[in-house]
Amino acid sequence: MATFGAQGVRPPPLTSTSDQPPLFDGTTRLYTSYGCPYAQRVWITRNYKGLQDKIHLVPINLQDRPAWYKEKVYPENKVPSLEHNGKVLGESLDLIKYVDVNFEGTPLFPTDPAKKEFGEQLISHVDTFTRDLFISLKGDAVQETSSAFGYLENALGKFDDGPFLLGQLSLVDIAYIPFVERFQIVFAELFKHDITEGRPKLAIWLKVLILSVKFLPFFVETALCSYDEVCYLLYECRQIVSCERKCFFYRS
Repeated sequence: MATFGAQGVRPPPLTSTSDQPPLFDGTTRLYTSYGCPYAQRVWITRNYKGLQDKIHLVPINLQDRPAWYKEKVYPENKVPSLEHNGKVLGESLDLIKYVDVNFEGTPLFPTDPAKKEFGEQLISHVDTFTRDLFISLKGDAVQETSSAFGYLENALGKFDDGPFLLGQLSLVDIAYIPFVERFQIVFAELFKHDITEGRPKLAIWLKVLILSVKFLPFFVETALCSYDEVCYLLYECRQIVSCERKCFFYRS
């Protein structure tokens, strides 16, 4: 199993018995779940841009979520959502772009036309990529994900000015890494398969994002660090493999 880094103190998740935080009081809040890869995208973006003091985390327990979240905060009843400037916004891909544009910090999307165009292509493909990974669990997972991971390997060779999908770190990497992180664990544990085998660029990308001292601080807090989180991930994926679940539990 992969080695997981240490994490800082996390606020405890709010449950059905928790009081609702004040709404629209001028505080920017990211409603999240520690195990959710969609929410992790926005969490990583927040951390990388140094917005820990500007965007406050409000973790939700998705198995025992408070009724007020759907009734008063976000009717879709999903995470992530972002409370900012008197409104609540949702959808992780929209939110990482919103945070990048509307808050201070290092921009996470290039201005170079070629990189910008390729970045948009990659972001438009990410839902297909993740769907193919989840569906593969019901079949020959290693074989059926070969093209998906091959797509990433080829994309990582597009630009040569860095190890990331657009050369330098961008929102595109943040859109993909939460899912690749999880499936690296799942494939190693359930199928005894290394997804980086024969994919040297993917191996470097994962190593730099997850293990590099330079990028570790903004990522490690959001990673699957606890033993319980990893066990729960593997349990749910085993349920999919055994056809006892029809969909992946994080998308709720």
